[in-house]
Amino acid sequence: MSVFPDAGALRAPRSLNDLLLYRLSRAARAGGGMVTRMVEGGFGITRREWGMIGTLAEVGEITPSALAQRLDLDRVRTSRGLRSLTEKKLVERRQDTEDRREVHVRLSPSGRQLFGELFPRVASLNTELLDGIDAAHIEIFLQCLRRLEVRGTELSAQGVVPEKADRRAGGTRHHWPKRGN
Repeated sequence: MSVFPDAGALRAPRSLNDLLLYRLSRAARAGGGMVTRMVEGGFGITRREWGMIGTLAEVGEITPSALAQRLDLDRVRTSRGLRSLTEKKLVERRQDTEDRREVHVRLSPSGRQLFGELFPRVASLNTELLDGIDAAHIEIFLQCLRRLEVRGTELSAQGVVPEKADRRAGGTRHHWPKRGN
């Protein structure tokens, strides 16, 4: 296990372990891997599909565009996930009666059954992850998460990072893009 930073190290990082986003990613991977194994190995769906199923269980029926926005996914990934879930008979599509161009998606009876079986297991894992942390610390943690989400949204809107992700231009595991010096 790597050395855990203190507040000063997070505010003035000098190593990878001092980076807030790196630490958050490590924490998410520690529990997230178990969820991935659960949903993929036990239920035959991906984590992204699980997010779609969970959202549809909460909201009922929604347009694919609204689902993409709610999950903070691009429309292409959302469309692929919905196509896969439709093929697995977990999601149903319905054409809007007033605007025939618009489609709505919702969980099928099989999708609702899967959610009913899977959600308690994922919820239990979340509870286990919080075991041993007192309620006051959990509240502080939630306040910090809320603030990090708001601040991240603010920084993104300000364009703090001007680069755009473009895997077609390189930077993949296959080759690196040339940089002008």
